[in-house]
Amino acid sequence: MPTQLPLFPLKTVLFPGALLPLHIFEPRYRQMLADVAAGDRRFGLIPPGTTEELPPPGAIGCEALLRAVWPLADGRSNVVVGGERRFAFQGPAISAAPYHRGLVDWIEDEPDVQVPTEDEVAALRALAQRYALALNKLNDQAIDHEFSAAASELTFQAAALLEWDFESRQSLLETRSATVRVTRLLHALPGLVAEAERRAAVHEAAEGNGAGAYA
Repeated sequence: MPTQLPLFPLKTVLFPGALLPLHIFEPRYRQMLADVAAGDRRFGLIPPGTTEELPPPGAIGCEALLRAVWPLADGRSNVVVGGERRFAFQGPAISAAPYHRGLVDWIEDEPDVQVPTEDEVAALRALAQRYALALNKLNDQAIDHEFSAAASELTFQAAALLEWDFESRQSLLETRSATVRVTRLLHALPGLVAEAERRAAVHEAAEGNGAGAYA
């Protein structure tokens, strides 16, 4: 039976197991935030339709768990959400709320005929760790990323780091095969890691000599 969920159409992809900062400013979503914070702290992020409203049935989104809220003086808020379960949008729900509510079905990965090997998972984990370290250096931060040893969770944790366009990230969220996601990431990450490490080295050198070099 479908579950009813507050929905936030947004051209941003949230992956299961990942954290995402959001800025809430539109009045209807301020109300959604207040209602969610007073309730079970959960809503759904879903890609917008062509008119920035709800997409057609079948669109894939991700449940967001409200982790932290920083209210601003003018009524806006900065929040951090954590990705939980993926869902398939079934259609809008009848509601008097000013924001969207929808009916969703929770989805899982489909069984793979051939699962990723231990070597493939280990290689993906090592690449994700290197990429996270390079991003920390580039952004002068020290975020402690923990990566799962399980292929399904690991793929989403790695994908959350990638500076891909919306369509590529959404496609990975929609992929219901851990093996396919591992294969795609192992193909894409080596080049991305090498480039991020190159930029991080330039950034560190510039900070070290004060020359203001640009990557």
